[in-house]
Amino acid sequence: MANLTHFNESGRARMVDVTDKRSTERVAVAQGKVFILPETLEKIHEGRIAKGDVLAVAQVAGVMGAKRTPDLIPMCHPLLLTGVDVDFKEDSQPNPDGRYAITIVATVKTTGNTGVEMEAMTAVSVAALTIYDMCKAVDKGMEFGEIALVSKSGGKSGTYVRGQKAK
Repeated sequence: MANLTHFNESGRARMVDVTDKRSTERVAVAQGKVFILPETLEKIHEGRIAKGDVLAVAQVAGVMGAKRTPDLIPMCHPLLLTGVDVDFKEDSQPNPDGRYAITIVATVKTTGNTGVEMEAMTAVSVAALTIYDMCKAVDKGMEFGEIALVSKSGGKSGTYVRGQKAK
C-alpha cells in the first residue's frame, strides 16, 4: 500500500496531509458526454423542456458540483477554487445508436497545495446528471459516460495530458 496515499500504515483510510506541499497554480480539465435522442436535442434548442433552460441550469450545477466536491468525495480537501468554467459542445452527427452527444468540458483552477482533478470531474458528472434530470420526461434512455481527466497542471507531479506518454 506504499503507493496509495489515502491509506495509513494500518491500511485505514485517511485524508492525505498536504501541509508540506508547495502552493502552486493548479488547473484541471475534465470532460464527459451525455447521449440524447435527436428530438431531445431539438427540444433543448427550442427551449421546450418543461424544467427550463437545460444547458444554463447544467452549467450552474457543474460549478456548484465543483464547489461541493469535498462534501461528496470523503477524502477530498476543501479548496478555495479560483475559477470554474463549464462548457458544452454538441456533435454534428449522431452515433450509431442515433443519439447525439453533448460533450461537457469543465476547467477548474486554484492556487494551493493540492490539485483540482476531482473538482473538474465532479463538475462534469453533476452537469451530466442535471441534463438527465431536466430531460428525463422526454428521454429516459439518455446515457452518460466517457468521464475522464483531460489534463492537469501544477504540483509535484507536473503536467498530465490524456493520451500523451508520461515523461
